[in-house]
Formats: sequence, C-alpha cells, structure tokens
Amino acid sequence: MEGLVQLDQQVTLWLNQHNPESLNGLWHLMSGVREWIPLYVFMMGVLIWRLGWKKGLAVMFTLILGVVLTDQIANLCKNGTLRLRPCRDPWMIEHGVVCPDGIIGGHYSFFSGHASNAFGFATGTWAGLQLNDREHNYGLYGLVIMIWAALMSVSRVMLAAHYLADVLVGSLFGMVLGFTLAYAMHKLLVKAKL
Repeated sequence: MEGLVQLDQQVTLWLNQHNPESLNGLWHLMSGVREWIPLYVFMMGVLIWRLGWKKGLAVMFTLILGVVLTDQIANLCKNGTLRLRPCRDPWMIEHGVVCPDGIIGGHYSFFSGHASNAFGFATGTWAGLQLNDREHNYGLYGLVIMIWAALMSVSRVMLAAHYLADVLVGSLFGMVLGFTLAYAMHKLLVKAKL
C-alpha cells in the first residue's frame, strides 16, 4: 500500500508541476461551484423539456439525492482516511508542489467530492435522458458532459487540492452512483407507467 501512495504522490507532483501557469484560470473556472449553477439550471430545464415534468422532476430528484450522497460519503471517507491534501502535505510541499491559491479546501483529500459530484451529475443526467427518452440519442451530450466532468476533476490535481487517486476514485464512485440512481428511478417510472 505504501508503494501505491508514493506512486500517487509522485504522479500527482509531476502533473501539478508540469501544468502551464497560463492554464490556472481554466482550472479555477472548472473547480468553481457557483460558476456552474447556470449549467445545472439549464439541465433541469432540458430534463423537463425532454422528459415531461413528472419524469423530469423524478430525474432531478435522483440528481439531488446523488449530490447529497456523494458529498456525505466523500466527507466520511476524508475523515476516515485523514489523508492530507497535496497543498497541506509536508512531503509534497518539500518537493515543490505548486499551490496557485495557497491552501485549498479543508485538510483532507480522499476522495474528491468535486470529482464524484461532477461525474455523478454527468452520468445521472445522461443516463436519465437516455433511459427515459428512447426517441433521441444523447451520445453527443454524454461525450460533452463527460469531458466537462473530467476537466473539473483534473482541475483539482492541478490546483493541488487532490491527488490523482482521489480524483480517480471520486470519478468512479460518482459514475457508479449516478448510473445506479438513474437506473433505479427509470425502473420506478416504468413500474408507475409514467
């Protein structure tokens, strides 16, 4: 296990140190929360437009539930593992981790709530649309929203808020939870004949 932790530290440090300073604005934008509220509101409108208000609201409920679950589970894991963020880890600081804003977020990093929420939202909206509207193909939307989620996740490494493993685990957790909730809601909607 110690070897994996060291590898994760070294890969994260390499990625962080090879990030062009000119991209820091992009990483700050991607890492923001308030900046993406218009996207969330827009997608809520798309869900109602494409699925109707009953199905749309049901899918929205699963998205909100997904955000609450990923946030709480990520916080439980952070407080359970107590892994310091790269910008707070003495070894990372000693080896030159670049913290563009100084210290970001709380003390602990495993796993990334940003990554799990982004991928949960991306997977949940795509699966919610695809499963409940068989007349349209949402493949292009799926590709675009997954790229958005990946950029948000990578931003956390570039800003020294998370290790690469934090982001990978968070992304996988978000995808699994997002799809599971969307699929469960789809089955409930079919059973209710909506």
